[in-house]
Amino acid sequence: MFRVKILAVVISIFVTFVDEMAFLKPEIPSPPNEGKELEMITPAKIEKVQEYPDYPEYPETFTVTATVYYPEKGQTDGNPLITADGSRINPRNPKKHRWIALSRDMLARWGGEIHYGDTVWVRGISDEMDGQYIVRDTMNRRFRNHIDILVGRKDNIYGKWDNVEIAKAEFPEDVEIDFQPSYYGLAINK
Repeated sequence: MFRVKILAVVISIFVTFVDEMAFLKPEIPSPPNEGKELEMITPAKIEKVQEYPDYPEYPETFTVTATVYYPEKGQTDGNPLITADGSRINPRNPKKHRWIALSRDMLARWGGEIHYGDTVWVRGISDEMDGQYIVRDTMNRRFRNHIDILVGRKDNIYGKWDNVEIAKAEFPEDVEIDFQPSYYGLAINK
């Protein structure tokens, strides 16, 4: 009886290994790209090009002050690992989320134009920190026209940057996109 169990375990390990190495699966060529490539409208295209009247409208850009914050009680509320929209922060590597907090005047909940979960482009900090971020948090009410970028204390990123530009990342309206949540709450297109 014991030998049968050991044999079954060895066979299941072998089958798993072979399956992972794809020895038993036929080679399937990747399907041709049938859909058109999605193009996000970035702040690099801020001004509309007059020679091309069929270009889409570009998102409004905002000039803000940017700072960084850590998921710690001294810089957040009593529960520093939960953002204002209920997302959980990975305490081992908060910077990997690429999440930001916006001042209340910019959020739709208080009359602004940006909602929780929206993707925004940030430009004007540094090559490493510029790029896409997801809005997940709210800043203290004393701040106006301000963003706070989530980083970890171990990242050794400090500073305050003026004249930083942000713009809401928008997708063309004629394309239907099915976003699913990923492990860390980032939106991925399946």
